[in-house]
Amino acid sequence: MLTKDVFKEIHDRWPPAWWDDWIRMPEQRRDRACIRPEISRTSNFGRSGVSKGQFFDTHLKFIHHSTANVHFTQLDLSYLLKDNYDTAMDSELSAAPLITWDQLRKRQLGDNSAVRVEYSNSSKFQMMARSLKLMDDFKSGVARTAYRGVVTFMLSGVRVYLVPSNNWTGYSS
Repeated sequence: MLTKDVFKEIHDRWPPAWWDDWIRMPEQRRDRACIRPEISRTSNFGRSGVSKGQFFDTHLKFIHHSTANVHFTQLDLSYLLKDNYDTAMDSELSAAPLITWDQLRKRQLGDNSAVRVEYSNSSKFQMMARSLKLMDDFKSGVARTAYRGVVTFMLSGVRVYLVPSNNWTGYSS
């Protein structure tokens, strides 16, 4: 989601293709982050288009539209403000038990509603993502869907946070 001001700032440079890679570049990102909905509201035209079907069979064809009618203008969305969001995210991450990659791989999740698994570098993240059938690409040091280095997904009804290890200092350029 872009604010009107950010769109005004970058719209003249908007690329004809691969905008999702372009938007992660430092020149556009400028230490900002995007929020993304838990339920995708995107559409895909299939294998045709500028991406020539890249990722369609492995990822994109599984995206389904939500049929829920949500009146967003009637909701309190203040939890999406950065300070509120970061505080809530920090609480969720600290409450989620840390498990090993081996436990996750074997689906040894216990009765937890959420768990954390650490990755130490981009190679380790990519190995995990491929094994879990997640998109594993980085652009300008940013993993697809990451916020502060954290990639969130559901596995067997459990929310999983792939988190950078404690030595993470931010995205590379």
